[in-house]
Amino acid sequence: MSTLRQAVQDYIEMRRGLGFKLRETGRGLTDFVTFLEANDTPYITTELALAWAQRPSHAQPSHWARRLGYVRVFARHRVAADPRTQIPPDGLLPFRPKRARPYLYSKEDIKRLLSATLEMPCRYIRCKLRPWTYYCLFGLLSVSGLRLGEARNLKLSDIDFDAAVLTIRGTKFGKSRLVPMHPSTCAVLQRYIKRRRQHCAAQAMSPYLFTSQLGNRLDVGDIHRTFYAVSRQIGLRGMDDSRGPRLHDMRHNSVSWIIPGTAAGLT
Repeated sequence: MSTLRQAVQDYIEMRRGLGFKLRETGRGLTDFVTFLEANDTPYITTELALAWAQRPSHAQPSHWARRLGYVRVFARHRVAADPRTQIPPDGLLPFRPKRARPYLYSKEDIKRLLSATLEMPCRYIRCKLRPWTYYCLFGLLSVSGLRLGEARNLKLSDIDFDAAVLTIRGTKFGKSRLVPMHPSTCAVLQRYIKRRRQHCAAQAMSPYLFTSQLGNRLDVGDIHRTFYAVSRQIGLRGMDDSRGPRLHDMRHNSVSWIIPGTAAGLT
């Protein structure tokens, strides 16, 4: 194993130990080292970093900038051990992504969205729980401030109904946190879990709160497709719109954290 390749592995392990996931960064830097080895260069040069970052040639500028960023940050770390290391200047491949403007949901938006999930058609008995699954998932997102991935990863063991608290594990930087629940939210989740146990053995045995009909954790693609379909149905998105309100925007919700006695409060 080359010295530089070992240095990349040590760097990735060190940063992951600090809580960074670095999935794309790890793959990118490993590929970059392979590129350097193919060019018989045992240290980082700006010229080769730039050449590697702009692969493939038809990719978006944001992709190039992100790849060069992987190398730049690692080079700043590596230069202390190998003075030959060249750090790509900040001005190379500049790109500033446009941030999506968050949509502020109204109380009425949330009520209509949740009502529409309960009206989703179900052709087969095995999918009868699906409307309730999405009703509870979207409702929980609207009142809790959870990220979609955090809600999707919730397990039954993460719910303490006596204390009215959710334990959110493995969030940013590997930390966990506690999220309080209103009594109405607890009541709806308890009813959902009861329905789930009665509906299907596979779902009843699953450790996850929100599951597919096979008992697997909900597929993130299916979650988004369902949200888009329901959003178009109630007019939050046009029928042909490729952009519009997102699930993530519920974290910026203009509705109160809990609205007792309404669908937005998960009652």
